Amino acid sequence: MKSKKQEQEDKLQEIMEIERQLNEIQDVDVLLERILTETRRIVKADAGSIYVVEEDRIKIKYGQNDTHLKELAPGEKLPYSVFSFPINEKQICGYVASTGQSVNIEDCYKLPDESPYKFNKNTDIMTNYHTKSMYTFPLKNANGQVLGVLQIINKLNEDGTVGIFDKEDELLIGHFAVSAVQALQHAYLTSNMVKRMLKMAEFRDPKETYPHVERVSSFAMEIYDRWAFNHNIPADEVSKYRDNLKIAAKFHDVGKVGISDVILKKTFPRFTEEERNIMKGHTCIGAQLFEPTESALDVMSQEIALHHHDRWDGGENGYPGNVDIKDFSIKDGVVPKAEPLKGEDIPLSARIVAVADVFDALSHKRCYKESWSIDDSFEEIQNSAGSHFDPEVVYAFMQIKDRICAIQMAFPDDE
Repeated sequence: MKSKKQEQEDKLQEIMEIERQLNEIQDVDVLLERILTETRRIVKADAGSIYVVEEDRIKIKYGQNDTHLKELAPGEKLPYSVFSFPINEKQICGYVASTGQSVNIEDCYKLPDESPYKFNKNTDIMTNYHTKSMYTFPLKNANGQVLGVLQIINKLNEDGTVGIFDKEDELLIGHFAVSAVQALQHAYLTSNMVKRMLKMAEFRDPKETYPHVERVSSFAMEIYDRWAFNHNIPADEVSKYRDNLKIAAKFHDVGKVGISDVILKKTFPRFTEEERNIMKGHTCIGAQLFEPTESALDVMSQEIALHHHDRWDGGENGYPGNVDIKDFSIKDGVVPKAEPLKGEDIPLSARIVAVADVFDALSHKRCYKESWSIDDSFEEIQNSAGSHFDPEVVYAFMQIKDRICAIQMAFPDDE
């Protein structure tokens, strides 16, 4: 049997390995989710949430609850939820966000009357859960700025009963939080660079809005998660793939920066055959932006930009096919003729984004069409399985309809 000292040393070694893995994550959302997961695992917390601070508001990004998760069928997730509220010191999270101080509560239902914050019982009532112990702490950078708030709930003892978060838990979390914030700051740098590239595309093409790329990116990651579960993909592989996919999916139409405004912003009449062929060149332009490929993210971004318009059945409406992007010239603007790409020859990332992108285009208004209803959009994707789309990707997509609809609501188009 291990001594207390040996257990502590083992725990620190485990934390160091987790910290190394966190530094490899590039996407902010993926990182936030992982920080919450690992913090809960380190101190054996049944549930928790992670928030980001945005000026005078606090926004929940992820919530986890193992008790509720066990009630779901394998592969299902808890409801997708993204919402924000003003920072208010009378709320526990608001108090931590505004003061930068941690709060450790042994029993949320027995807070003293003089406490500056109150526990909101409504969530427990709505979800049929009982919150007891809670530890809420700020994610602060070196300058003391609070970037986010992490809240963990119900410390689980060895026998499964709910205990309290003790001083040792606080020390472990404090050590872990320093590295988590460093990883988060690095991910924010990557995120800001991505946003600048996407803003450039939005300047050129009004359809490439921030909500659109966020929806497509979030759809793609959710589709992949379910597809990976259906195919028993190892957890380590899933973790790396979804991190790259969350970012790479945002670049699906970045090649439109190289298309003439005369064509790109044309509303009526629709494209001539020549104009349509030039428009198809955005796939090759987007792929060329990631040359030379120097990372797995570059490779996936290139795959998605190049092949998200190829069809599963290799039909003539798919493009650009099995092209060599070195043969494409922006000056000529026409995609080289190539053999169709079909089936699993199309990279998985592109097959996933194809579904995500078309669904979003169908279900939202464009300058050349009205939006379809959500039901009609789902039906069109379902009917196109095996022709336009990979049927197994469509199957995964249809399994997560509730999460797709929740993402739609979380990222509405700007009016």
